[in-house]
Amino acid sequence: MYDDKGQEYLDLYGGHAVISIGHTNPHYVKRLEDQLHQIGFYSNSVEIPLQKQLAEKLGHVSGKEDYQLFLCNSGAEANENALKLASFYNGKKKVIAFKGSFHGRTSLAVAVTDNPKIVAPVNETGNAIFLPWEDEAALERAFTDNEISSVIIEGIQGVGGIHVASESFLQKIRSLCDANNAVFIADSVQCGYGRTGKFFSHDFAGINADIYTMAKGMGNGFPVGGIIISPKILPAYGMLGTTFGGNHLACAAGLAVLEVIERDNLLQNAAEVGGYLITELKKLKQVKEVRGRGLMIGIELPGELAHVRKELLFTHHIFTGEAKPNVIRLLPALNLTKTHADRFLETFTSILNQQ
Repeated sequence: MYDDKGQEYLDLYGGHAVISIGHTNPHYVKRLEDQLHQIGFYSNSVEIPLQKQLAEKLGHVSGKEDYQLFLCNSGAEANENALKLASFYNGKKKVIAFKGSFHGRTSLAVAVTDNPKIVAPVNETGNAIFLPWEDEAALERAFTDNEISSVIIEGIQGVGGIHVASESFLQKIRSLCDANNAVFIADSVQCGYGRTGKFFSHDFAGINADIYTMAKGMGNGFPVGGIIISPKILPAYGMLGTTFGGNHLACAAGLAVLEVIERDNLLQNAAEVGGYLITELKKLKQVKEVRGRGLMIGIELPGELAHVRKELLFTHHIFTGEAKPNVIRLLPALNLTKTHADRFLETFTSILNQQ
């Protein structure tokens, strides 16, 4: 990226994991431009063939070909609709979420987000049950004591500090949902869409969720969100609705992203370059902990190194993200090269060695 003075920046944050295939990717730009010259928008009162094309391509690339697709515009909307659909499906109200979670800012999504500062009084509900992260005993008790509609969990918590859900914990959620006719919602808004080297980070556990929620990297900057829905859930026409979701431009953007991911083997690239970064970062003695998978990486620093992120940005022109209190988040485009990774590693190491 470049600022108005021509200064080059290395973007390792992608605007909260939104830039999945690179800024102004040529195929993406052409896809959107060509579509704009045809039709930019019409409502879902007409059939939009691009939606079917996107659903088919998403099913193919993700490996979830028997799932249905509902398109919206953001991650919050995706989670909102997933929670609502789960409740329609089983007629229950209680939702299990986890400490450190972030699921969005709309009514239901924020109610299951573990941040009281952004939950307005009108959003408060007795239907959200917050459990400790990775506590299987607490999870079992919650199912015993309540009629659970759904469990919503990020495969890797983003805002919460890049905490990876273990395979055994995700498998436990799957088995308890199966036993109690509850819906497993895999929040893949930030940790999905190939970021970890698998299409959904939950796939590492070898299970299928009932609903996967998506956004961020789905449109490479164009507002696109969606949920894919397991065959066991049969939504009725009109149960969910949207004006802008699945419009022609959104579908063109979504198709471009999947085409580039597939053509350029970006899942493999995310796994390889991300794995290289994680391995090298774990060698640095000044770092407290390195967490994550693929190109979703959290670098926890001691308090005395809290200034490092600002130094990366203002002195060395490298964008990174953060999670409180002292975690640097790396969420670069999935086509990040080893050369880019080395540039970051050399700069980061030199800053640490100056301390």
